Amino acid sequence: MRESQSIRRLHALLWLLLGWGGLIFARLVSLQVVHHDDLLKLAQQQQQKMREIPALRGSIFDRFGQPLAKSIPAESVCVNPQKIRDAAMAAEILSRSLDLDRATIYEKIQASQLRGSGFLWIKRKILAEEADRLRSLKLDWVEFRPEILRLYPHHSLAAHVVGFMGMTDPDDTVEHGVAGIEASFDDDLAGSPGLARVYTDVRQNPYDMVVARRPDPGANLTLTIDSNLQYEAEKLLEKAVPASGAKSGSIVAMNPYTGEILAMANYPTYDPNQPPSSKEPENARSNLAVTTPFEPGSVFKTVTLSAALETTRLTPGTIIDCHNGAFNLFGRIIHDAGHHGLLTVQEVFEKSSNIGAIQIGMKVGDREMYDYIRRFGFGRKTGIELPGESAGMVRRVEQWTQTSIGSVAMGHEVSTTSLQLAVAGAVIANGGMLVRPRIVLASWKPGQPEERFTSDSPRRILKPETAITMRTFMEGVVLRGTGRNLANLRGYTSGGKTGTAQVYDFRAHVYTHRYNASFLGFAPVANPQIVIAVTMEDTGGGAAGYGGPVAAPVFRDVAMTSLRILDVPKDLPDQDALPTAKPAADDADDLAIAGLGDPPAINELDGPHDHAAHAQAVSSNTPSPPVPEGSVAQAPESPVDRRLFSPALTGPKVPSFRGMTLRQVLEESAATGMPVDLAGAVRMGWVREQEPAAGEILPAGARVRVQFEK
Repeated sequence: MRESQSIRRLHALLWLLLGWGGLIFARLVSLQVVHHDDLLKLAQQQQQKMREIPALRGSIFDRFGQPLAKSIPAESVCVNPQKIRDAAMAAEILSRSLDLDRATIYEKIQASQLRGSGFLWIKRKILAEEADRLRSLKLDWVEFRPEILRLYPHHSLAAHVVGFMGMTDPDDTVEHGVAGIEASFDDDLAGSPGLARVYTDVRQNPYDMVVARRPDPGANLTLTIDSNLQYEAEKLLEKAVPASGAKSGSIVAMNPYTGEILAMANYPTYDPNQPPSSKEPENARSNLAVTTPFEPGSVFKTVTLSAALETTRLTPGTIIDCHNGAFNLFGRIIHDAGHHGLLTVQEVFEKSSNIGAIQIGMKVGDREMYDYIRRFGFGRKTGIELPGESAGMVRRVEQWTQTSIGSVAMGHEVSTTSLQLAVAGAVIANGGMLVRPRIVLASWKPGQPEERFTSDSPRRILKPETAITMRTFMEGVVLRGTGRNLANLRGYTSGGKTGTAQVYDFRAHVYTHRYNASFLGFAPVANPQIVIAVTMEDTGGGAAGYGGPVAAPVFRDVAMTSLRILDVPKDLPDQDALPTAKPAADDADDLAIAGLGDPPAINELDGPHDHAAHAQAVSSNTPSPPVPEGSVAQAPESPVDRRLFSPALTGPKVPSFRGMTLRQVLEESAATGMPVDLAGAVRMGWVREQEPAAGEILPAGARVRVQFEK
């Protein structure tokens, strides 16, 4: 009995052991065979992590290989909020180690813990000293991730061209190019990130890494910019803008034959190494030379005279009667500051006669004028490799009013950018060819051949003889006209055109006595090697804010630097020193008359659209019957331009209000600051009498009495 019981127990134990072994074997089969792949994935998720290896962003160089933007390896700090037991203590440690605000970090950690988030950036792209200091604490909830730090070694140099980096979307974890070349060529510069397999221990601390895919670095770019010329242009602009009382300014220097931009400077500027701040000046990060159009004023007479030489019988010696400074344009009396009489076509351009330009524009005609404006590229983007370019504004001929030809001939009722002006200047300088501006020369990667960027073939828009004649005209501006003694170069011939346009106040719906001053020039005259457009926006100080006194000297200094850097041979004797005498006030007066027709509309500044709903016109004179081309109506007694009166030494001169409606009187009063008293049929009539008379001095504290009659 005992043996049989012992045997049974042994049998039971054996079966128990066999069952246990079977269970173990079945479990092993399940783990190693049935669920092998799933368990392997779980193990890899716990022990391995795939990390993205950022690609080294391509560098940006100037035309001589000077780095304008480059990337260096850096580290960023992140934490797992779910592993942090004491948020207050963690915030204290991180704030001390990384020089951050403790309260801000504490709030971020708590917010992430409440959301259940397992990832939180603490500080991006830290210095090596900071990383070593924090790493020495060996905190298991702190992680260091490799990143790339974008560095601009010359700080604000060419900042508007190069651009800067930033987050373009709230969900972004990687910076992208935000402006300039950084934005235009973001994909090329960024390259392709790699992948790395990181092995971690039970506490998720990494102990090994294997590169699964190597990162492909971004392409390097070589720009057309000359850093030395760019530096000089920026420094001159930084000095000139505050001195003129302007709000902003821009300079574009380009090769007239290839379209290569050698310098593009804007003021105010910024340091792309620093993030955007509310303390920066307005438009500090805007490339004004490309994105901000303006009414160019008399510099636009370059287009008017070019069109006239090709579409009319006018020659440089043709006499234009400027009527001693008074001209009736469809019922509106126009005045020239110089009170010119008989001038040749060339003298009209050199002295910037508004009356002469209007009569020349009328001979060209609306359709032909519009055609040549478009030929020069106005009203369309140039196609330069920079973001945010504006096309400017050119109204279709169908939208021109009766007086538009007068406004357009002087550079009003159109808007253009500094870059477009430079392109127009290149047409004159290179013999009549329209070139596309370019700012990128080549793209290349280490160990690979360089890829040169090609530009569109130049397109002829002017006859060579027309361009040569216009060069002579523009040289005359420097030698005898509104740029005399202001744009002359030491040892070089030069040509150019000054421009001054009144700034339109969109709130008050009037043109003001603040100006956009500009100068478009080239040198040397016989074989131009550089074209420079200088624009000073919203200058003040009366005649001191005109294009000649304000913009021409900047052109002179930039041109001298350019010719020296380009090693251009001199074409004048060295003893021909730069004149120092200032021109007479009338000689520098190139102010284009504003307000003849429709003012610019805000929604028109970006290009030719449907302009039916444009801003209200400043002037709503009932037009008189058209004046036959070349004829002049008799001017009224004591005519004084109601917008361009000049203050006398002892007080302001009273403008002429005769023939104006109530609205026009109020606009004139707001534009000139001339106080008025209204009498008579104010709402239904026109001004028939005024006291004091036009041209008289208004005593201090007095008002102009205007009498309305039906």
